[in-house]
Amino acid sequence: MKQRTMALAGVFQATELVRQAACHGTWSGFAATCCLNSLFRLEADSIESVYGEVSKLRLGVETLLSVLSGEPRHVDALRYSVGLLQIERKFKRLSDVQRTIGEGLERIRECGKNLEQHEREDLQAQQISELYSQSISNIEPRIVVNGKPQYLQVQRTVDWVRTLLMAGLRSAFLWDQLGGGRLELVFGRRNICREAKELLSES
Repeated sequence: MKQRTMALAGVFQATELVRQAACHGTWSGFAATCCLNSLFRLEADSIESVYGEVSKLRLGVETLLSVLSGEPRHVDALRYSVGLLQIERKFKRLSDVQRTIGEGLERIRECGKNLEQHEREDLQAQQISELYSQSISNIEPRIVVNGKPQYLQVQRTVDWVRTLLMAGLRSAFLWDQLGGGRLELVFGRRNICREAKELLSES
């Protein structure tokens, strides 16, 4: 249950960062780095090795708890998360798309090793954005991001929005692999809330 909750928090961390980027033009770099790095750990042997320390998922856990408590301020993050869970159900049946993404991420992981962290991450986000456009954006339902045009017209913001959506899909895939599903979201909310609160206490 703890692992499933961490994966679900990964989804909500990515989508809350998308909301921040689209509405404010800025986002938590600490949380975004966690999302980005999770994309390069496809063969990880534990969920902790996907995300790192629980503290790196704090934004996602807080957002998840807020959504499950019925607070309206994360309505966009919830909508994006639902969309990613829908896309994941189709994505897991598309082995060719999975292979394309896996090979692409392997190449991107090696990019910019000699650059400063923020420059390397921006370069990787740019390339993941292109990969997303060529693959995930073709799967219905397409996620329409709400925000302010002055931010959504900035290429760096667009690149990071797509990268974060890709990371959210990776977490949705992990949630599914760990046995998460729609029934648990409907009937297991109390258990998820309890685990999320324990995760917060660890972070």
